[in-house]
Amino acid sequence: MSSLGELIAPRRLGKDFRWLLSSSWTSNIGDGIALSAAPLLIASLTPSPLLVAAGAMMQYLPWLLFGLFAGAIADHHDRRMLVMIADGSRAVVVLALVVFLVTGHATVWIVLATTFLYGVAEVFADTAGSTLLPMLVKPVDLGVGNARMQAGFLVGNQLAGPPIGAFLFAVGSFWPFLTQILCVSLGVILISRIARTEVPPRDPLPEGVKPHPIREGLRWLRAHPPVRTLVIVILVFNVTWAAPWSILVLYATEHLGMGPVGFGTLTTASALGGIVATFSFGWLERHVRFATLMRVCLSLEVLMHLSFALTTSGAVALVIMFGFGAYAFIWGTISTTVRQRLVPLHLQGRIASVNMVGVFGGLVIGQLLGGVIAETWGLTAPWWFAFGGALITLIAVWRSISNIAAAKPVIDEDPAV
Repeated sequence: MSSLGELIAPRRLGKDFRWLLSSSWTSNIGDGIALSAAPLLIASLTPSPLLVAAGAMMQYLPWLLFGLFAGAIADHHDRRMLVMIADGSRAVVVLALVVFLVTGHATVWIVLATTFLYGVAEVFADTAGSTLLPMLVKPVDLGVGNARMQAGFLVGNQLAGPPIGAFLFAVGSFWPFLTQILCVSLGVILISRIARTEVPPRDPLPEGVKPHPIREGLRWLRAHPPVRTLVIVILVFNVTWAAPWSILVLYATEHLGMGPVGFGTLTTASALGGIVATFSFGWLERHVRFATLMRVCLSLEVLMHLSFALTTSGAVALVIMFGFGAYAFIWGTISTTVRQRLVPLHLQGRIASVNMVGVFGGLVIGQLLGGVIAETWGLTAPWWFAFGGALITLIAVWRSISNIAAAKPVIDEDPAV
């Protein structure tokens, strides 16, 4: 393997990991294309801000409705096959949208329905997909594996995909979605090359306890403080993060005076920071304790909110956003790695789904709060809310972070590598 290939997908992680990584990166490019094309399509079909906002909400609603159920399904079936079926369903849904666009029969309601159905399939695909990595690599390699998966998200979903989607939409409304179908379909082919993933054996239940997949996962989570605390932290920090992010476009254009292009560069700066962090994660994992990294990341989150509340400079905001992208990538990789190491294989789907429900639930709550706070007290008020909430949370969990990072991994059979 070439030195570049070894850097991207180390040989020790195995051939199946390379198939998983290739599938994830390809699918993320398709999703990134839709990330910009879908709002443009909705805006071209309706002038209603409410319907435009509904398009974004359709991405979150399926997680709140089906997230826990998807986790239970993933823990009781062949996870590789579930990803293939769910991604295949996504391709079919988008294909139907393309037909409506080509024939000129697309309406905003058809687009919203398509977005919802696509989101439902994505819930099952992402939940099952998140359980594959712990089955394919050794626990010691989960950090590197997650870093490579996150890098694909940053490059494909955040950097490359959106501008490609906007360009293709300018050529013709159906072109970005046709390209998305090709990317998702290729992802299905790539993941099909992974060896069949067996359903992990379940732990025996106590006598007299009736099996219930979702309750079983919640019971396990309630009895394991490190993972439970980690999920709560992610929920709360997503509430505080989403509050100012919900009005970021207004903050950037009106408060900072950056204009539409400047607003776009803020998100680009965040993605660039994350990409830079991918190259440093391996070194950090070897030389810095996870507990220290987690505390630094959460502390930087608090300082970021304070800095945004105080600054009036677009240039300073770009620097802050670059730093945010870097530490947010490191935090996301560490939190995922720690959770995957601590959760038994047969519960990976359910615990991952609880985590994702917390993520998207926090986003919905935070967005609602951010709009109300900004409407009442001004565009910097959500940043002050985020600063105070994040600071209180950090103080509350500061000591618990050591217990989370030091918790012993579960002992499962070694994954095939």
